Amino acid sequence: MAIPRNLPLLIIADGVLLPGSSMRVPVNNPKNMVMVKTHILRHNTLSSTVIGVIPRRAGSEKDDLSEIHDIGTAAVVVQVTGTNWPKPAYTLLVTGLCRFKVDKLLQEDPYAMARITQLDKVPGDGEEDMSSVNVAETFRLHANQLLEMLDVSVPIVGKLKKVMEKLPLTRLPDIFASIVKASYDEKLQVLDAVDIEERFQKALPLLLRQLEGLRLLKEAKKGGDRSVLPPGLKEKDTIILKPPRFRSRDAERRDRDSDGDEISELEGKIKAAGMPEHAAKACEKELKRLKKMPAAMPEYAMTRNYLELMADLPWSKESDDTLDITKARVDLDADHYGLDKLKKRVIEYLAVRQIKNSLKGPILCFIGPPGVGKTSVGRSIAQTLGRKFYRISLGGCYDQSDIRGHRRTYIGSMPGRIINGLRTAGVNNPVFLLDEIDKLGKGLHGDPAAALLEVLDPEQNFTFTDHYLNVPFDLSQVLFIATANSAATIPTPLLDRMEIIHVPGYTQEEKAEIALRHLVSKQLKEHGLTEEQLQFTEDGIKLIIARYTRESGVRALERKLGSVCRAVAVKVAEHQSRQKSIASSSKEEEKKDVAPCQQPTEDALIEMPPEMPIVIDKLAVRDILGVSHQPGPAIYEREKSERLSQPGVAIGLAWTTMGGEIMFVEAAKMGGDRELTLTGQLGDVMKESAQLALTWVRSHAAECGLDQKTQEDLLRKTDVHIHFPAGAVGKDGPSAGVTITCVLVSLFSDRCVRCDTAMTGEITLRGMVSAVGGIKEKVLAAHRAGIYRIILPKRNETDLEEVPKNVLSQMTFVFARTLEDVLDAAFEGGFPHLKRTVVSEDVIPSKL
Repeated sequence: MAIPRNLPLLIIADGVLLPGSSMRVPVNNPKNMVMVKTHILRHNTLSSTVIGVIPRRAGSEKDDLSEIHDIGTAAVVVQVTGTNWPKPAYTLLVTGLCRFKVDKLLQEDPYAMARITQLDKVPGDGEEDMSSVNVAETFRLHANQLLEMLDVSVPIVGKLKKVMEKLPLTRLPDIFASIVKASYDEKLQVLDAVDIEERFQKALPLLLRQLEGLRLLKEAKKGGDRSVLPPGLKEKDTIILKPPRFRSRDAERRDRDSDGDEISELEGKIKAAGMPEHAAKACEKELKRLKKMPAAMPEYAMTRNYLELMADLPWSKESDDTLDITKARVDLDADHYGLDKLKKRVIEYLAVRQIKNSLKGPILCFIGPPGVGKTSVGRSIAQTLGRKFYRISLGGCYDQSDIRGHRRTYIGSMPGRIINGLRTAGVNNPVFLLDEIDKLGKGLHGDPAAALLEVLDPEQNFTFTDHYLNVPFDLSQVLFIATANSAATIPTPLLDRMEIIHVPGYTQEEKAEIALRHLVSKQLKEHGLTEEQLQFTEDGIKLIIARYTRESGVRALERKLGSVCRAVAVKVAEHQSRQKSIASSSKEEEKKDVAPCQQPTEDALIEMPPEMPIVIDKLAVRDILGVSHQPGPAIYEREKSERLSQPGVAIGLAWTTMGGEIMFVEAAKMGGDRELTLTGQLGDVMKESAQLALTWVRSHAAECGLDQKTQEDLLRKTDVHIHFPAGAVGKDGPSAGVTITCVLVSLFSDRCVRCDTAMTGEITLRGMVSAVGGIKEKVLAAHRAGIYRIILPKRNETDLEEVPKNVLSQMTFVFARTLEDVLDAAFEGGFPHLKRTVVSEDVIPSKL
């Protein structure tokens, strides 16, 4: 078998591979790692796995190629084991074939490649002439004696005894020199012995020394006196060692230099981590196992990663709170405009924190539409307290192991996000933001929401146990803040452990103020513009808010401001290019002795840049954000007048996770068998509201002023179809009851609902109007849509205190107790024939 002339080199620092022997080599060098990935793992044939295993020079501690030995061993890669987590770590099982000499280094990067010369034969290619070697038979005799003295239960001993008679004499020095106790220098001398007779002479003393040690040990055991052992020779040194493939790099390094051992460093880190007693005992137990474990075992890396994590965790390290309640109020007002209710509760929490150094709970949960600043408020709380901030996104989390970690029973196990966050923060009292806690799911691997119960319970989390750590960790000093878009999808036990703070959307005035204070400067910086180049007018920003965005937060507004900045950036870049071209052409004209006082031509005047800054007013907004290059229409047109010009349509108000929305409800009638059809992807609650509304209208048909024929059609032979547009969006909730009732009355009475009115409220079978939630969001949604008259349940009157005063001053509210009140307010002229239901809320029932 011919060895390739060009071989990739595997450089080993702590061992010598001899032909005919096998060895496990940990891959730690970066060049070796690249060679394994690119050369070995990509090929499967035997010829492509032949590599050159070459040791370092004796006494050298450097890893560069200038310190490698001149002679190495060509070897075949028998096996590759290892893991890719947390970092790539491979171990190669290689078997030596023959010696080679390095003639020339062909490359050093990304891994070493050399041109070599083969120095001896590969097994199976015929053997060398042994007639001139006098010590060959003597060596075989002593080798058989050594095997007779060894325990046959050792695998390598049993194999050697079976194949000893068949082994060629030329292979004996290398095989026995690799398994007896020998120093690094002695093995290098055997490797350098290219001449077969010299090889026997170098290996024979090592064999004889091993035999003598075994004899002395046997005599010492018989006489019970171990003093007959030579000075410096221990009992374990006289026993044959396991072959090099069972020796790890860390084991040999511990034998040579225990002070620089990585295990000792890890042990020092564990002692300095300040662990509680139960954690220290667990680490001590695992450390003892690690010291007895070969590095080639997969469990070695797992145990070491576990101990490194335990040493890195902040068991006793915490940051000092630097809290000034006055400064905190100023900082919150500077960073966030509006959000008065949220900032008030945060200031209350911080005030209690300032008075009492330790505060157990509560767990704050900010619930509101996207883009209103929930996450940024959490970050501001961390800055105010002087604590580390760590955000954990829980959206799409379907595995409880993401919270509690994996058990250390398989390769690839890792701690949960809570423990990883503590390791990253480096202190045991950071601020954890559990983002999108309402997006948790339940999968095949458990319920992560249930795993959070212990984390967020102040009475339990001081003994939180991660499955990977398997020891309790104190989370009582961590400040947890959760964010969500809706409380409906948060499990009730988890919701019970948190204090809910609702974060409503912004008014148009608040959005304008936020844009002027924060968003404009942010977008200018992101697009490389300055205030000397671009300025927004207040009217331009208000037009963008009113016509081009319709949301509770400010993310869409920020995107629109970015669109304007990009359009202006194109103009600025074009003018800069033109200026450079004009300047270069001027220099060329000067070289041609053109008079410097020459007047610019008309074309040159056209190329001159416009006046700076570019001001974005209403006309500029329509020009940039329009549907064409000409000033175009706004994206959201107010269509209420057109749609409500015919009977059977009304405007309702709805609350969604994105904030408040207006909702057009339509109805149509046709001949049939009194069937009710509902479309628009409705939930069960909304379907029940439609059934209630239709039942009430049928039972009050005469009071609603319907003629006799219409009453008979409504009761006996009319099908009703109710549709909620935007059918791709799921809708559910009880607050559409009054809207559906008005739609049905409008349809059958052939009267139009007022186009300036929106409504919300839940109804009962007897025609009572019940309170609903999300009043502030619904009022703001109507205000954004240009609707300034709203019908609300009487019981929601107190909820208007949360609505900004500037919005209330522009709105008209009608409070209804019954459906009769709703119909009177929704139609011009009302329904005078309807009988009013007297409702008294002040009556106290008498005792029986």
